[in-house]
Amino acid sequence: MVDDPMTDDQAWTAVMARDRAFDGRFVTGVLSTGIYCRPSCAARHPRREHVRFFADGAAARAAGLRACLRCRPDDLARDEAAIVAAIAAIREADAPPALAELAAGAGYSPTHFQRLFTRHTGLSPAAYARALRAERMAESLSGAGSVTEAIYDAGFSGPSRFYAAGADRLGMAPSAWVDGGRGVVIRWAVVPTSLGPMLVAATDKGVCRLSFAEDRAALAKRFPHATLTEGGEAFAALLDQVVAAVEAPGSGDHIPLDVRGTAFQEAVWRALRTIPPGETRSYGAIAAAIGHPGAVRAAGTANGANPIAVLIPCHRVIRSDGTLGGYAYGLDIKRELLARETA
Repeated sequence: MVDDPMTDDQAWTAVMARDRAFDGRFVTGVLSTGIYCRPSCAARHPRREHVRFFADGAAARAAGLRACLRCRPDDLARDEAAIVAAIAAIREADAPPALAELAAGAGYSPTHFQRLFTRHTGLSPAAYARALRAERMAESLSGAGSVTEAIYDAGFSGPSRFYAAGADRLGMAPSAWVDGGRGVVIRWAVVPTSLGPMLVAATDKGVCRLSFAEDRAALAKRFPHATLTEGGEAFAALLDQVVAAVEAPGSGDHIPLDVRGTAFQEAVWRALRTIPPGETRSYGAIAAAIGHPGAVRAAGTANGANPIAVLIPCHRVIRSDGTLGGYAYGLDIKRELLARETA
C-alpha cells in the first residue's frame, strides 16, 4: 500500500502514464508474475487486480517479489546519483568532459551511460554541455558591452568557436542577439484556423513564434529590433505546412523551428517533443525526464514560456491528478488539441 498522501488510485494513474516523476516514490508489485517495477517501466501494463503497491523495493522483496530485469528498480538511486554527479562535472569543467571520462566516474560503460544520461535529461552529455555553454553565451550577450567581451565572458577561447556555436543555435548572428534582433528579417502572418486567429512568424531558419489571439504588436514586443515583413513565397509555403499541422496536431515534426531559451528551457521543450501524439505527461514527468525531478515548478514555468504552440506540444502536459492544468491560450484550445490527437 502506498503511503499517504498518495492513494493507490493515484499510483495506478502514474503507472498507466509511465510517469518517471514517481520513480523512487513507490514500486509496482505484480502478483501474477512475482516481480516489482518502477512506475515508468516500459513493460506491458498488468491487470489492475494483479497489482499491489509498495513503498520501496525492500517492502516488495519482503512480500516475496523480485526486481524487474527490464527497468531495474533497485538501480534507480545509483542512476540518479550518477546523473547528478555528471551534470555537476560538466558545469564545473572549463572544457566539456569526454563521455568516457564521465562514464568511468559513474562506473558505467560509455554506451550505457550515454543512454542513461539522455533518458534522464533529454540530451546527450555532449549536447547538454553545448546547451549549457550556449546559455552562458546568451547571458553574456545580454549583459556585455560588446560581443568581444561576451565571447570571453561565456568561456570561449576565441571568436571562431563563439560564432560556430552561436550560429546554429541562436538562429541569428550574436551581434544581432545582443542588439535585440536588429538586422534579422522575420516574416509573419495572422491566419484563420478552426481554433481561432493564429499568428505565425519565421526567420530564414524556421518558425520562431506560433500563438493564438496575438497580432503584429505582440510580435514587435517580442522582437523589438527585427525587421517584420508580411508575406513572401517561401514563407507562404511554410505557413501552409504550419496551418495543416495545427489542424491535425502531431503531424508537424518536419517543420523547422528557430527557438531560443536557457539550457533548462530548451531541455524542457525537447522533452515536450518526445511525447507521442495522443499521450500526456505530468509536469513532474517532464522535470524527471530532463534530470531535475525536484524542479517541477520550474518545468511548469518553462512549459508556459514555450514560444511555439502546437509544434512544441506544451498542450500535452497536464497535472499529476489528471486535470488539464493551465494553457496560455485557454483550456478550450488545449482540450480540443488533445481530443484531436486522441481521435
